[in-house]
Amino acid sequence: MMRKHILLLAVFSILGSAVGSGSPRVVRAAEDPALGERIYRENCAACHGEKGDGKGPQADRLKTKPRDFTTGVYKFRSTPSGSLPLDQDIFKTISRGVRGTSMLAQLQLSEQERWAVVQHLKAFSKRFKEEKPGQAFAVPPAPSPNGKLVGVGKSKYEEAGCAQCHGPDGKADGPSAKGLKDDWGNPISPADLTLKPFKSGSDPEDLYRTLSTGLSGTPMPSYADAFSPKERWALVSYILSIATHERPRGMMGLVGEETQAMMIDMRAAMAGMMGGGGMMRRGGGMMNRDMNEMMKDMMGK
Repeated sequence: MMRKHILLLAVFSILGSAVGSGSPRVVRAAEDPALGERIYRENCAACHGEKGDGKGPQADRLKTKPRDFTTGVYKFRSTPSGSLPLDQDIFKTISRGVRGTSMLAQLQLSEQERWAVVQHLKAFSKRFKEEKPGQAFAVPPAPSPNGKLVGVGKSKYEEAGCAQCHGPDGKADGPSAKGLKDDWGNPISPADLTLKPFKSGSDPEDLYRTLSTGLSGTPMPSYADAFSPKERWALVSYILSIATHERPRGMMGLVGEETQAMMIDMRAAMAGMMGGGGMMRRGGGMMNRDMNEMMKDMMGK
């Protein structure tokens, strides 16, 4: 049994890197509330809670607190600051995970199961019944990187006051860094911009999108109004120029809280928690899915 678990970690490490650069297919399965509820309970409730309030039995173990879905506030979106996410934004996070946190890419779930979870998450917040998501930001083509562009980006970094939180060199050591909290009062640390991978994804377009939308529920604002698309691309170029180190990696190449999350899932599977759920759940878990099928799902092919 343990050999299977170690093999799974190796698979997660390999596919997790691939997922970071792919875009999920926007293909919707027929809505199945019962399926979404079951998959959520088996794979998500340990951290996010049965009620979706971020207060699952494992939540206190985690530095980065699980999302409270009841508020309808999502960090990673393609929509304007304060807006609801699009369904495909939620699907993308489920599929790719959030690097360095306990939110692992849900490689064990089929595309149909992930779309079912999207609908279940939306049911936790009345906002989805009362509001519509804003229009997604268009991401213009990235300019060719060059020294001049990086220089403009550095000046925009200083102009925007990024150093207050991220520090003058992007090392998350700015004067405001230690006192930051999210909208729920939880301590939150700014990103160390010198370390890869970034939470929002490994592509330059992911970073551009974050600068455009901001991260709702956190002190990270949107710069869509402050900077033009060209200026945002310059800022992306500067950030990428200082992101010269990889995050320290734990077992099987996992980074940050990913290792802790994997251990939680392994314990849950071995102990039969969550109805035997998690990445190693029997009867449809990752160990039972065809590898080619998973690769096609994750890479959007």
